[in-house]
Amino acid sequence: MADRFDVIVVGARCAGSPLAILLARAGMRVCVVDRARFPSDTASTHGVQPSGVKILGRLGVLEALLQVTPAIDRGTIAFDEARVELSDFTELVGAPMLSARRVTLDAVLVEAAAAAGAEVRTQTAVTGLIEQRGRVAGVKTKSGELRAPLVVGADGVHSAVARLVGAAKYDQTPAGRVFAWAYFEGAHTDDDHMWLGAIGAMASSPSPPTPVCSWLPSSPRYTAETRCSPTVRPRSPRSWPTGPSSRPPWPGRSESGRSGRCRGTASFESRPDRAGRWSETPATSRIPRRARASPTPSETAVELAAAIERALGGAGGIDQALNDWWRWRDRDAWEMYWFAHDMGAPGAPPLLFQAIQRRIAADPQLTEGLLRVLNHDVAPSKLFTPSLALAATSKALLTSPGQRKTLLREAGTLAANN
Repeated sequence: MADRFDVIVVGARCAGSPLAILLARAGMRVCVVDRARFPSDTASTHGVQPSGVKILGRLGVLEALLQVTPAIDRGTIAFDEARVELSDFTELVGAPMLSARRVTLDAVLVEAAAAAGAEVRTQTAVTGLIEQRGRVAGVKTKSGELRAPLVVGADGVHSAVARLVGAAKYDQTPAGRVFAWAYFEGAHTDDDHMWLGAIGAMASSPSPPTPVCSWLPSSPRYTAETRCSPTVRPRSPRSWPTGPSSRPPWPGRSESGRSGRCRGTASFESRPDRAGRWSETPATSRIPRRARASPTPSETAVELAAAIERALGGAGGIDQALNDWWRWRDRDAWEMYWFAHDMGAPGAPPLLFQAIQRRIAADPQLTEGLLRVLNHDVAPSKLFTPSLALAATSKALLTSPGQRKTLLREAGTLAANN
């Protein structure tokens, strides 16, 4: 007899476990399966925005995480010619940031899912899906079948569930950069401060037990040589720190050497799709499509849990509930998707973008607005308004008369894109 549940969540990391916690608390019988064992690492960024930290508090795991990683309440964004200083995250948006390694974060979430009543089965790979009258009705594993009226695919970039259901992609844009990160011993940084810089397009933040983690996006030319491998070892000494005496180029650095090798990935793609990484939480109901994955705990997991609870509680059909949630997710994420696409574009930013960056850095109100955009509190269009672009363009035309044709061309492109 196959084990039967209300919901099966495939993927136990920071997308699947939060959803399982919420569903188990709602009284559902939930099974979480993951091919990995925990604690274990995965290719991922480390930063959790204040909005995600609030979710961690709601899940009951924040205190445990704060014991092993510091709260980050200040930050610096270093544009090419401007510095945006962000402070008092907790006062402004209600929570600090965290820089938690996935080996720590995921293990804490998996434990919390089990404590909430979900059945957690690690080292259990999904080998296939069970179909019943044209619908997904469970999963196959080497240990046997698991059945449920709803299967959720939260298994990351290379989702087995997405592959098995043939989930379609839409509005996909290619990765403009290859990302890498490393840990540095002996780097002296403030525990509550993160730094994001255009110099080398890198970021640094506290990340115990070694204090700093940095992401070093390279030029797109590395994509061709590494695209076949989801996790790559950096090759160019010009782009990646190598050797035990390598030092990251952020302000306030001291004698600090890299701890372990650099790690990199060419597999981060941008797409708000039915089978992709960028979208922020998961659902699989039908065979044709419906699979989503998530890098961090987010409000979308909360909304999805509520939609599943309504659907399985008899308040509506599963299809309608998940379709409504999917449309809400796209509306909620659409502007941030394109904002992140522009921010992550390779090469130097356009002159007009640089003018807008300088204006934001000089205006405390705009600086606070940028923090709220990054925290998903405010849509990018509320900050990057036509009036801001017009003011920045006018100032740039006066201060850089030799660049007028370029600036006007960039202004036209920006208007068309918006």
